[in-house]
Amino acid sequence: MKALTYFNTLTKLPNWNPNSHVHIRQKLGFAYEDTEHYIHLYGWDGGFKGISIGLTVVEAKNNDRTTGKSLEDWVIENFGATNITNSTIEIGHSVKGIWRPGLYYNSDVIQAIGTTEHERYLSEQGIRVLIQKLDEIFLFVEPNNITKETYSHKIRELLILSCTEVENFWNYYLKLCGVPERRNGYSTNDYVRLKEKLYLSDFEFSLISCPDLGVIRPFENWDSSSPTQSLFWYNSYNKTKHDRTANFNQATLWNSINAVVACLILHCVKFGPYTMFESDNHFSSVIKQLFSGKLYTDCKESFYIPKIELTPGSRTDMFVFDPRENGLTKDYIINELTI
Repeated sequence: MKALTYFNTLTKLPNWNPNSHVHIRQKLGFAYEDTEHYIHLYGWDGGFKGISIGLTVVEAKNNDRTTGKSLEDWVIENFGATNITNSTIEIGHSVKGIWRPGLYYNSDVIQAIGTTEHERYLSEQGIRVLIQKLDEIFLFVEPNNITKETYSHKIRELLILSCTEVENFWNYYLKLCGVPERRNGYSTNDYVRLKEKLYLSDFEFSLISCPDLGVIRPFENWDSSSPTQSLFWYNSYNKTKHDRTANFNQATLWNSINAVVACLILHCVKFGPYTMFESDNHFSSVIKQLFSGKLYTDCKESFYIPKIELTPGSRTDMFVFDPRENGLTKDYIINELTI
């Protein structure tokens, strides 16, 4: 079963002040139905987006207010639903190894994605090394639009390390999909097939200390018709790795920054962004000193939407409650990743 996804434009909750404007703070809406109830979940549209499970709205389908109404009628009347579309993922389903908004708590992320704390720890350690090297370079080269074309041995080292870490993520996903490895290994013809499946173009990062550099979207223009050249920072890595003498000037600060951000994005895909930006640990603190990040596309259709299993004989009027706190959310059914 798919959900309706939409934008909320009004607040019409029982016993709530209509001037509370929940729909402004919680712009996104998701709704589905079971045999007896209509179910609506609010979601936020900023940062890495998400679903506010504690603001779940439920109403029986056969009371005086809802008789004869469809789910779409219900969300339009009560939440001012606009831009209504269908979710692309079944209610209560997830895809192995892929984080999507809707997963917030670490225990839910681990259950729905099928990764482990140890895997995340190893990834964090690898990225910490990259961030520390980038931060050290910034002590000597202030990042801006003039210096971003600076190149050096230290910058080349960071570019190579970052791109090999990116390849490690890519290899993980291709093997997860069962893509057989060629005699000479995978190539960008294989890797580019992951772009849409991993939602790589949804993410953007920015350097906090240098807003003039603008947003960093390393995968934005990746194209299967030119899978190496369209990934400019990765193309530069290949050139300077195989022939440093002729291509030393490809090892630029801007290429290295994009390669590091590509690692951050892939880490978010595999483990979620919240341990990166909201944890109280050294890994999170070093990331937040340099970068901010978010999802910049309208991707509400690809959220993971929790399956709520209401108990028989639940209230028939419209009410707001937290199903997670009440133990009414089901574990996600994990689907295999395919390309």
